[in-house]
Order: sequence, then C-alpha cells, then structure tokens
Amino acid sequence: MNPSTTSRGAAKRALLSLAIGSFGIGMTEFVVMGLLPDIAGDLLPSLWAASPADALSRAGWLISLYALGVVIGAPTIAGFAARYPRHRVMIVLALALTVFNALTVVLPTFELVGVSRFLAGLPHGAFFGIGALVAADVMGPGNRAKGVAFILTGLTVANVVGVPLGTFLGQQWGWRAAFAVVALVFALATTCIALFVPQHPGSPGRTMRQELGVFRIGQVWFTLGVGAIGFGGFFAVYSYIAPLVTDVAGAPEGVVPIVLVLMGVGMTVGNLVGGHLADIDLRRTLLLGLAAMAGVFALLAVVSIWIVSLSLMIVVVGFVSSVLSPSIQTRLMDVAGDNQSIAAAMNHSALNIGNSLGAFLGGVVIAVGWGFTAPAWTGAALAAAGLAIALLSYRLEARRAPAAALAAS
Repeated sequence: MNPSTTSRGAAKRALLSLAIGSFGIGMTEFVVMGLLPDIAGDLLPSLWAASPADALSRAGWLISLYALGVVIGAPTIAGFAARYPRHRVMIVLALALTVFNALTVVLPTFELVGVSRFLAGLPHGAFFGIGALVAADVMGPGNRAKGVAFILTGLTVANVVGVPLGTFLGQQWGWRAAFAVVALVFALATTCIALFVPQHPGSPGRTMRQELGVFRIGQVWFTLGVGAIGFGGFFAVYSYIAPLVTDVAGAPEGVVPIVLVLMGVGMTVGNLVGGHLADIDLRRTLLLGLAAMAGVFALLAVVSIWIVSLSLMIVVVGFVSSVLSPSIQTRLMDVAGDNQSIAAAMNHSALNIGNSLGAFLGGVVIAVGWGFTAPAWTGAALAAAGLAIALLSYRLEARRAPAAALAAS
C-alpha cells in the first residue's frame, strides 16, 4: 500500500475504517472519566454513601485496570502478530474489542467489571500500533506523522462526540448504556476493516524473540519514559475532570459533557497540528509540547474555580496534550530500528502506564485531602519530569552520534 492516484480512494477508506476503531477506543478509554461518579455510586453503593471521595478513588481503579491491560497486551500481541498479515490481525483485534466491551455492559459487580476493563485494554495498543504502521505506509516518507495523526483523529473525535454523548447517555439511562454504544462502534469497525482494509503483509520472518530486541535499545526506553511519565500528567487531569467541574467550579453535573466536548475539540485540533509540526521538526515539537503541558496544567489548577475560565483552559489542555501524541509515536518508530511492530504498539503501553500512573496519583492526592485541584498540580509535575527525560534522551543521542558516524566510516 503506497500513495498513488489509483489507490488514494482505497487508502482513505482503509484509514477511515481504522479511525472508526480508534474512535471506539477513545470512547471506551475516556468515557469512564465523565461517568466516574455514576459508576462509583452504582457499583460501590456502601462506600459512596460513607465517603464519595473514597468511592471515586476506588472507581478510578477501573481506569488503571484498563491501562494495565494495554501495557500487557501491546507488546505481547504485537510481538506475536508481527509475522501475520496486518489486515487480518486488525479484524481479530476489532472483534475482541467488541466482545470485551459488551462484557462491561452485562457483568454485575465492581470486580467483574474490573476484569472486563482489563480484557478490553489488551487489544488497544496492538490496534493502534499496527494501524499506525499501515497509516505511515499509506502516507509515505516525509508524511509519517500525518498518517499516524489520521488514525489518532478517531480517538480525538471521540472526545468531541463519543465521550460527551456516552457521558450524557450514562447520566440519563445508566452508565452501562455508554458501553453498549461502544460495543456497537467496535462492531461497525470490525465490519469496515474486513471490507475496506486491503491485504497488508506482516513480516513473515519475524519472531517474538527478534521483536523483543527492541528492549535492548536505550533510546526506546527514554521515549517510553516520556510517554509514561510526561503524558501521565494529562491523565492525572482528565481522570478527575468531573469533580473538577462540579466540586471546584460549582457547575451542575450536566455541564460535564459540555466540558468534555471542549476538551475533545482541543484534542482534535492539537492532534492534526501536531502531525504537521512533527513532520517539520520532531524534536522541537516534543520538547516545547512537554514544557507547554506543565505550564498549562499549573494554570488550570489556579483558574478552575470559575467555570468559564476552566472551560477555556480545558480547550488549551486538550490542544497542547494532543500535539504531543504524533511526536511520541513517530519518535518511537525512529529509534526502534527493525522492531517496528512491537515498538509502535509499545507507545500505547507507555501512554497507558501514564494513564494508570496519572489516575492513581490523582486519586492519591484527592484521598489524602488535598482537594480536586491537586491532580492538576500533579499533572504539571509529571509533564515537567517528562520534559527532563526528553532533554536527557536528546543530549545522549547527540553525544553518541559522532561515535556512531566514525564507526560507520
């Protein structure tokens, strides 16, 4: 699949099919945040009655369990599936996402829902990782980040349409209604991928052992650290956006979906802009993006007591955070060498370690009594730590470049 006049329409249909799956992933991952109070009240009624803050913190485990599934599933599935045709792998992954999200709709207890969230997370990283390789192939050299951004657009559009809609449905008809919609989206994605994603060969000669060689590359670890720690700041904020709106800004619950729409608009624009900027100057986009995240999160904590300023800052938060997504994915593909399948998927392991870390730390600072603005300060600290890791990564790379060039000559 290479860019050409005759294949352009087929390529767009293929990428749109994958973007539908990306939309479903964005919805299933993020709709939990807006419905966290509803989930806590339904699945943890006794704890909710005794202490809503403790119940919210406990319900946050569902976010962490999903993220843990991504962390485990991404390298395992991507490494195992590297040898198989990518279009067939994508069908299987989309079908698994359909089934596991349907389980969330019907399972009755907090513990069983936690299991379903873990299972739903398993195919997440491999879906995005293998989909990113297909997208980069379609777009061709010099436009890889734009191809990655196209796939990620489904995720960001989910934050404009899917997450607010799911939050509204969950508030009106019970939180399980949101996951019923998610399951239907994945069923549609499975059908579209089967119909429109053309044959795309894997790497028949690759083995799991060869793919695991990616973990011997130091720069891969640095890039994963940027994703896990730096981008973890975003999840510290996003995981607890509902109480930030209702308890800090004093807005009614019905405002939460509106704020989520604003976040999604910022994310969608930021993702598209980030793809262009990363193709122009990946290093600058990554470093300035992390610095901007730290500053924006700190400012959010200060202005969140007013719903208008909170809403405006949420747009900026979504924009700045999503500018980074194509940069981190492309950087990881650059430093991974021949280990493309597992490296592309590992980006989402890193981001979901960040999801788990951010949600956990956000819950901790709330539970110890520091208030609902504390996750924003936590996010600023994590973004600053991610910037430090990125600076160290580039410094070491610059030092080793002359030695590598000398050895090559």
